[in-house]
Amino acid sequence: MSKKVAVVTGANKGIGFAIVRELCKAKFTGDVILTARNEKLGNEAVKMLKSEGFEVSYHHLDICDQGSAKQLSNFLQKTYGGLDVLINNAGMAFKNDATETFGEQGSAKQLSNFLQKTYGGLDVLINNAGMSFKNDATETFGEQAEVTMRTNFWGTLWVCHALLPLLRPNARVVNVSSFVSKKALDTCSPQLQAKFRDTELSEEELCLLMGQFVIAAQRGNHQAQGWPNTAYGTTKIGVTVLSRIQAHFLTKTRAADGILLNACCPGWVRTDMAGSKAPKSPEEGAQTPTYLALLPEGMKEPHGQLVWDKTVQEW
Repeated sequence: MSKKVAVVTGANKGIGFAIVRELCKAKFTGDVILTARNEKLGNEAVKMLKSEGFEVSYHHLDICDQGSAKQLSNFLQKTYGGLDVLINNAGMAFKNDATETFGEQGSAKQLSNFLQKTYGGLDVLINNAGMSFKNDATETFGEQAEVTMRTNFWGTLWVCHALLPLLRPNARVVNVSSFVSKKALDTCSPQLQAKFRDTELSEEELCLLMGQFVIAAQRGNHQAQGWPNTAYGTTKIGVTVLSRIQAHFLTKTRAADGILLNACCPGWVRTDMAGSKAPKSPEEGAQTPTYLALLPEGMKEPHGQLVWDKTVQEW
């Protein structure tokens, strides 16, 4: 059997970097690949981890570029023959919009190619990357909604489309979301809440809803149409619901393979994006994503859930 491999997106700093370190500390039995959009920063992060005695490698991934995700997929397939852990952490927010963050997507294709080529699959994926705009951002709310949606929701979706087909039996997928998604959902209209909580909602229908929010935000009538006044929170509704949909799909199509996929909230963490006043360190924020990524074989749950502090949250 090919060597196991774990991929963490948006991992050159902050929570993503801490997740990579925690996977190494936990002695993940395989290779750990740190991905980032900026090659220089990604390689510097790898160098730092290697100085601590951890074996980590870098692969470029811009989650806002579908070709980048495909290249990663091809690499994984060729090198490993599959994928065992995927942690989708990359994300972004405008700090003047409710506490949002910024991320990436696009080199997802490149990473997919790399994983396919090197490992032949994927065992663990943690999507985590992130960045933020300053408080004096001059973008309109509609512009912020479009950029934030492209990174946090579409970026995560594109990476999943590129890499989930590589998942091997007993693989683990973690989509880093936020409990802000629950708060944002509670401020949606009853009609929108019902749609998002509908367990029969399809991926196509979810994508349509996310697009409708951006259009409404650009027109300035999103609140009148029942949407919350937060771009970040709405994108994280999308990530949380997408995780449920993806988990149901895996249950239907690969029930015997023991794959678990969940969304999680790392908490309010001291990062460039969240600021220095947050109560949690990046290492503390990495605990729940790492816990979900390393759930033992044979476990059947959690699956398709939103997890915070290692506890399933009511959605």
